[in-house]
Amino acid sequence: MKEFFKYVFATVVGIVISAVVLGVLFFVIVIGMISSLDSDKATNVKSNSVLYLNLDQAIIERTPENSFGNFIGASSDKSLGFNDIIKALKKAETDENIQAVYLNVSAPNAGMATMLEVRNAIIDFRKSKKPIIAYSEIYSQGAYYLASAASKVYLNPEGSLEFKGFSSELTFFKGALEKLGIEAQIIRVGNYKSAVEPFINTKMSDYNREQVTAYVNGLYKTFLSGIAETRKINQDSLFQMANEYKIQLPKDALNYKMVDGLKYKDEILDELRNITGKGKKEDINSISINDYIKNLPAEATFTAKNKIAVIYANGDIVGGEGSDEQIGSERISRTIRKARLDENVKAIVLRVNSGGGSALASDVIWREIVLSKKIKPVIASFGDVAASGGYYIACAADSIFVQPNTITGSIGVFGIIPNFQNLLTNKLGLTFDGVKTGKYADIMSTNRPLTAGERFIIQKDVNHVYDTFIGRVADGRKKTKVQVDSIGGGHVWIGTDAVKIGLADRLGSFKDAIKSAAKKAKLSDYKVVEYPEKIDPIKAFLSNAKENVSVYYAKKELGENYQLYKQMQKAIVNAGVQARMDYDISIK
Repeated sequence: MKEFFKYVFATVVGIVISAVVLGVLFFVIVIGMISSLDSDKATNVKSNSVLYLNLDQAIIERTPENSFGNFIGASSDKSLGFNDIIKALKKAETDENIQAVYLNVSAPNAGMATMLEVRNAIIDFRKSKKPIIAYSEIYSQGAYYLASAASKVYLNPEGSLEFKGFSSELTFFKGALEKLGIEAQIIRVGNYKSAVEPFINTKMSDYNREQVTAYVNGLYKTFLSGIAETRKINQDSLFQMANEYKIQLPKDALNYKMVDGLKYKDEILDELRNITGKGKKEDINSISINDYIKNLPAEATFTAKNKIAVIYANGDIVGGEGSDEQIGSERISRTIRKARLDENVKAIVLRVNSGGGSALASDVIWREIVLSKKIKPVIASFGDVAASGGYYIACAADSIFVQPNTITGSIGVFGIIPNFQNLLTNKLGLTFDGVKTGKYADIMSTNRPLTAGERFIIQKDVNHVYDTFIGRVADGRKKTKVQVDSIGGGHVWIGTDAVKIGLADRLGSFKDAIKSAAKKAKLSDYKVVEYPEKIDPIKAFLSNAKENVSVYYAKKELGENYQLYKQMQKAIVNAGVQARMDYDISIK
């Protein structure tokens, strides 16, 4: 009887605790929903205001829906879609309540092509003759690239401005895998398909070094030319400054005309007060870019029935539904089909920012683009990267727009089959035995090495996928398979080179791609609609609650090493033949 009451008591306590936890969770969700509704409301812009353009936040493809960011597993970092920043600056040009823009940026979280889009929007804003003042205590190279587009650039007298040139470093896992007793068995096509190199080499191959050198130099050229144009400094002089590391102290930045002055924050505020007609002791009226975008008007005219559908394809390409940060073949192909069948949609712009993923999922999306192209214009706009599978899904478009610093190409495929035998058997003492009905019944087993026959079968499959891939590109780009193969083989290209070799049609912005779609569809009056519909953040969190919490703690424990862990994990768990540029391009 004593044991019975003990178990009953334990059960009751468990129920009570569970009820409390569920109650707290429900309360947090309700508060999150209420605050989300409040934060979605338009913000009143006072007269003589300063638009606070904070670019020290993640600049992504689309501004996410508001969520309960402080909840465990959900990111508390703010983020903005690059297109919303562009539209906000465009509105501010003619907004009588906005007198100036204050640009704050120290270390932006954005890719190079995304920064170019935002930078060009800053340059366009300057045509309004309203001042845009950039100020920071510290400028990273990316931050200075953005700030240098402002009408005035100021640096803290004791601050720093980084200007040293570009470098790109890859992490190689081969030695670590060997210590763990794991063999990465690689099947690939293409000498330049270097996504697998970190798992089989300890340094870059000559092929990979060649292409990395080319695209890093290409990115650097775009970086220098942009600064040279807005700061009126010779490009060769800029190269020499960086090469000799001449910008070491704030006074160096001033002497070499990289900045317009060395000032403290109070002096910047005084300048903004003068611009907005405020007294020395008065507060400056200001509105943040995050709030200002809530006031953006609907696209084009309200009477326009004709639509241009912008379909965002962002992240890894996977089968199934995916997410807002992942290209799910089911979700994206369904979205393309919806746009194709909508008679009011007269053209489609496929916005791609992806290093690829599943070759099969890429082909599913490609098919919908081909079908759509037969009915209405399809224009592709490439962001920071549209490589491998990211290029696959767009190669059939009528026209492809890239930025000079877009990374694209990487037409190649590979597969990685890990062999854990040494780890499991020799290190942990685990052995395996079993039966099978056929020679190849356990062909993808990971507790032993591949046989020669198995390797031949997998290589044949990879070769078939590659042949299909270059065939898709050949059809879309009106080339022969031999021509595509000569620029394929996994080779990564910078946007300017992609246009030269015919992988893209034009250098141009996202806005240019939309204008081209309108022109091809013969539209003068239209509105832009964005697809797919954003996933509700609360539903997304609850459906992946376990994974979100796991990621939250993994990031907390691993810190900067989380990306290395993620890269290794991705290579091991990805199933099927991959059309992927697997490593992240990191420019320092």
